Formats: sequence, C-alpha cells, structure tokens
Amino acid sequence: MNPVIYGIPNCDSVKKAKQWLEAKDLDYRFVDFRKTAPSPIQLQHWINAVGQKALLNKRSTTWKNLSELDRSEAESGDIITLLLNHPTLIKRPVLEHKGETTVGFNAGDYATRFE
Repeated sequence: MNPVIYGIPNCDSVKKAKQWLEAKDLDYRFVDFRKTAPSPIQLQHWINAVGQKALLNKRSTTWKNLSELDRSEAESGDIITLLLNHPTLIKRPVLEHKGETTVGFNAGDYATRFE
C-alpha cells in the first residue's frame, strides 16, 4: 500500500516530504486538510501513535491567533475538537505507511522508513 501524506500544499515541510518521495520514485497519496479534514477517529489514531504534544503545531499562525482559553484547553485536555475546528493546527506532514504514523519531515527518518 502506498504511503499517505496529510497536510496543506503550501507547507514547506509537506513540500519537502513530497519532493523526497518523488525523487525516490515512490507513489504516494496526498490529502489536503483544508479539503478533507481528518475524522475524530483518525485524529485519535494519530494521537495514540505520536501523542498530543507531537501532533499539535504551536508554531502555526493559527495557534498564535487562538484565544488564551482555547490554548489552555488544548494544553490540558482533549485536543480533538480543536483540531477538527482548526486542522492547520496539526503538525505537518502526517505520514501513514505500513500501519505506522509519523509527524514532521526528516530526510533521515524517511530514508530509514522507505529504503
């Protein structure tokens, strides 16, 4: 089964991941968060795989524009509703491949995973 990359097309990390896969002639499927938001079940799966802290992108403009209340709730409680309402808060790219989920792009990690 081909890997699936989730993110937004203008994200530099997503672009790097896609370029890396294309350079290795690896077929993949790209899912744009803005067009196809992840489901609550999928978000829970990602949280179980990588943890809430790794999945939440606190460097995003969206995070900076959240209210103090929303940020506080995200840090202390369940973030699924917040991520459903603001999918750009999900750290990118999310990669699903062979039953495993990773977040972010690192060429060395991709090399280990695919080569």
